[in-house]
Amino acid sequence: MTTPDTQRPHPGSHILRTALRRNVGAMVWGTVLMGLYQAGETAFPIALGLIVEHTMKGDRNLGSLGLSIAALAVIITTVSLSWRFGMRVLQKANTTEAHRWRVRVASCGLQPVARDVDLKSGEVLTIATEDADQTADIIEVVPLLISSLVAVVIAAVALGLADVRLGLLVIVGTVAILSILSVMSKRIGASTREQQARVARAGAKVADLIIGLRPLHGFGGNHAAFRSYRDVSTEAKHQAITVARVNGVYAGTALALNAVLAAAVTLTAGWLAFEGRITIGELVMAVGLAQFIMEPLKLFSEMPKYVMMARASAERMALVLTAPPVTTPGSRRPAAGKGLEIDGVRHGSLRRLKFQVAPGEFVAIAVYQPRAAADLASVLAVSVPPHAYEGVVRVGGQELADLSAEAVREHMLVNPYDGEIFAGTLRTNIDPAGTSRMIPEAVEASMLTDVVALHREGLDHPVRDRGANLSGGQRQRLSLARALAADTDVLVLHNPTTAVDAVTEQLIARNVAKLRRGRTTLVITSSPALLDAADRVLVLDDGVITAEDTHRNLLATDAAYCLAVAR
Repeated sequence: MTTPDTQRPHPGSHILRTALRRNVGAMVWGTVLMGLYQAGETAFPIALGLIVEHTMKGDRNLGSLGLSIAALAVIITTVSLSWRFGMRVLQKANTTEAHRWRVRVASCGLQPVARDVDLKSGEVLTIATEDADQTADIIEVVPLLISSLVAVVIAAVALGLADVRLGLLVIVGTVAILSILSVMSKRIGASTREQQARVARAGAKVADLIIGLRPLHGFGGNHAAFRSYRDVSTEAKHQAITVARVNGVYAGTALALNAVLAAAVTLTAGWLAFEGRITIGELVMAVGLAQFIMEPLKLFSEMPKYVMMARASAERMALVLTAPPVTTPGSRRPAAGKGLEIDGVRHGSLRRLKFQVAPGEFVAIAVYQPRAAADLASVLAVSVPPHAYEGVVRVGGQELADLSAEAVREHMLVNPYDGEIFAGTLRTNIDPAGTSRMIPEAVEASMLTDVVALHREGLDHPVRDRGANLSGGQRQRLSLARALAADTDVLVLHNPTTAVDAVTEQLIARNVAKLRRGRTTLVITSSPALLDAADRVLVLDDGVITAEDTHRNLLATDAAYCLAVAR
């Protein structure tokens, strides 16, 4: 299976170019409007200088006054409207582009085939949110950079017309300021990349801790876990302080340099006026431009910093977008009416594991070592790439490595013992796609009926994130209902009833066997009820199948089996 992301690379620079190319129209309009805004801001002190110059010549009639007021009104209106609509265009494009990259990163993280990237889910979440937003900021940065340049050029030309030395001072000063700040911005980019990485690691750590909070409380490991998170968070804090310090030095330097340039322009204009080389009106214009020019210069000088931050975020997004899949699935589809075959699989604690589940058969595997159960479930769920273990897994008569990921998911579902519960309702958790026709049967088979009946909303009862408002048994039954509602040809259940009482477990075992009749079902469990409901039981000990019979025959003939599963 190939996707556009795997067909061509997405380095950070390519991501930025793509963002710019997709928003050319919005950026052109934004640049024009923001250029008008900066031009209007620049024109204001120029107009004041001309009015003063005109007044000094003795022309003080009401017509000239009205014309001057009208000119200032046009300038102010232009400034107000161009800023409002220019920023609206740019921020809409920025928000839309950030959304596109968030969806792109999330799509990569949610693909059936995992990507070979050394990032945890919390880090991917940070990339899909903060880094996507900062990358999209380039849409605003470029037009604001160009519009600020327009203001500086207009100011330099206007001052140059009054005296060429004033114009040259603005140009030379601007070049010097940008040269100094561009060197400093590289330090900001490097510090920002490190800060984003450490914040992402802290987010991943806290996400892992929240997921494992119950077991941590169970064996008293919550204090050690908290200390571990505090260490990671402290590293992120120190790096954030470093970034803030660098940003502070950058902003202070930029402000100081801009102030020095404005003061130099003002003092030079004053000296020229004192020498009689420029008029009083030109002096007013120069002083006004010297004060105004600090704003576009400040904006202009901040652009390198934002460019480096956008580039750093784009490079982090490229870690996800350019990562190759851990495996390359085939294109075949499993044949209907065929079962499941494990042939000589060696992985983790599994040693040349071999067994078959015939079409329509209900088989239970009693695993003596929990590690072996987890390894087997991982192999069947394709969490382990086929090339990473020895042996062959055949689904529907086809080798797993030759099947497309979508075909495997449609034909075989592996439901983990710790299935996630999502924020939403009972119904959306059971049938996320909204296409299942077996919701009532799945609810009844999983014994979730008491949960549905307990609430007035029934299946529309709200569920909090991770099922926080449900008990452990209710979450497990909800996960089982979701697996049953999928109604796949092959269903693999891993310890589906460990959190329910014995009576409920007995009813679930009978219901599952009845509902799945004629469908291939494999249950990895130590539950006597599920083992008894199966057509046959396989005993997995020390990585291999050591016994095979019905549950009751094994209880009567195998002392080790009886000791392992009897309750």
